[in-house]
Formats: sequence, C-alpha cells, structure tokens
Amino acid sequence: QVQLVDSGGGLVQPGGSLRLSCAASGFTFSDYAMRWYRQAPGKEREFVAAIGANPPSTYYADSVKGRFTITRDNDKNMVYLEMNNLKPEDAAVYYCNAWGSGNDYWGQGTQVIVSS
Repeated sequence: QVQLVDSGGGLVQPGGSLRLSCAASGFTFSDYAMRWYRQAPGKEREFVAAIGANPPSTYYADSVKGRFTITRDNDKNMVYLEMNNLKPEDAAVYYCNAWGSGNDYWGQGTQVIVSS
C-alpha cells in the first residue's frame, strides 16, 4: 500500500523556520522524483520544489528560491523541505508528491501558518 505521510507543519512567526518531512512507503522511493506543492485558501495548488530520482537535481519556484531547500534520504525513504525566512504568503497546506513510472502519489498535507 502506497503511503506518503506529511508532517512538520505548524505556527511560525514571519522570518522563522520550519522543516517539513514526508515519509514514503509502498513503492520504490529511489526511483521517484519527489515534489512539494502547497495550496493556500482560495487559491490553486502550486508547485514549490522538486528533487529528482537520479541524479537528485533540485528545482524551486521563484517565490521560494534561496529560502527553501528540498532534500531526500533514500535510505530512510524520506523527503524534507527546509523553509527559512518564512513570509505570511508562505502560509498554506503543503503536500508531498511522488512522481514516476506513470504514477502520481500524494500525501495528506501539513498546514503551515505564518503569523505574528
């Protein structure tokens, strides 16, 4: 059974940091590109960051470039999103996504609130 479990969201002040985690199971994690998306209330889901399978090249939305870092640990079947210098506009539900072999899997989401 394929599972992506997102965690690490919470309330943070502007300028603060959070680290999101995504635990994957039920598929060959190392064969899949991993991505983070986010969706704010009333807005469409948008791409945030991606990391390739092999090589693990990284890609970022312009809005988070230089502030967010995506990494993966193939030994632990985990993908992370380190978020620094958070802004109110970063507030959203963040979703982990696994893409590859014609499959597209999604986590349940973890909410990030940026507020003073």
